[in-house]
Amino acid sequence: MRPIHFVPASLKVNFLGARRIAYVFSALLLMGSLAALAVEGLNFGIDFRGGILIEIETDGPADVAGMRAELGTLGLGEITLQEFGGPNDVLIRIQRQEGDEASQAAAIQAVQAVLGEGVDYRRTEFVGPTVGEELIEAGTLAVVLAMAGILIYVWFRFEWQFGLCAVVALVHDVISTVGLFSVIQHEFNLSTVAALLTIAGYSINDTVVVFDRVRENLRRYRRATLIEVLNRSLNETLSRTILTSFTTLLAVLALYIFGGAVIRDFAFAMMWGILIGTYSSIFVAVPLLLSLDLNRPSAKRAPKADPGHAGKDRAGTAAADAG
Repeated sequence: MRPIHFVPASLKVNFLGARRIAYVFSALLLMGSLAALAVEGLNFGIDFRGGILIEIETDGPADVAGMRAELGTLGLGEITLQEFGGPNDVLIRIQRQEGDEASQAAAIQAVQAVLGEGVDYRRTEFVGPTVGEELIEAGTLAVVLAMAGILIYVWFRFEWQFGLCAVVALVHDVISTVGLFSVIQHEFNLSTVAALLTIAGYSINDTVVVFDRVRENLRRYRRATLIEVLNRSLNETLSRTILTSFTTLLAVLALYIFGGAVIRDFAFAMMWGILIGTYSSIFVAVPLLLSLDLNRPSAKRAPKADPGHAGKDRAGTAAADAG
């Protein structure tokens, strides 16, 4: 039974020929992301900036619009309401109030008075500013350590050039994702940090698959130029890359549409991460290998002056190409 090829096996796309355009696009994307972070900053959620979190369940379907209008008259600052789980479940977030814990308790009592009877309070939490700062530090440290671990893993599995290119691609993905959240001012919370770590793992998995084929082809096609080997490797893994990214994107899109407000931040970051991660694996990580002194040990073992051996090498290469 022959395998199904969604991308023709004979496809020969010159990905490396577009590397300069990709470099310009990536540079503009990174500069735009950093500029947005410097000017707009991030719209940190209550997880990071502190505030009050109230989870309630109503007797019937919740009138979120009516609740939002009533709570808006209390003068407590920014208040957000989200449905999650079922139509009876509502998550209320209130910005941190000026003053001590007594001020936060007074705000909670005011909310409870407005909501009245028929409401079951499942959870009431207050996140202080100190905890928020600690969470920012912990989230940043988690992302940095993940990058360092990936660099070490790829370095030992391949060579330092591969590890460096993989980490550059990961930094590209993370900065562009954070920049997107800064531009659209989407809430940046712990779910987003979890998405960044997931994006890093997903992107490096895709990149390692291509790198493994590059390493294999470097040994197999010893007389081919590096550009030819890299293009061949990208084309040979293109079917797997497209299918994996597309199916994962469908699953995350379903989460974004049907998963509710609680998981929407995570799903949104993942959708962008899948797209930018696939792009960086093809147009950033692999083309960067051209700029480094990539070691090709198989070429050193090739015969130099014996015509007979050279003819055998050419025959072997032609047979490999035919296979």
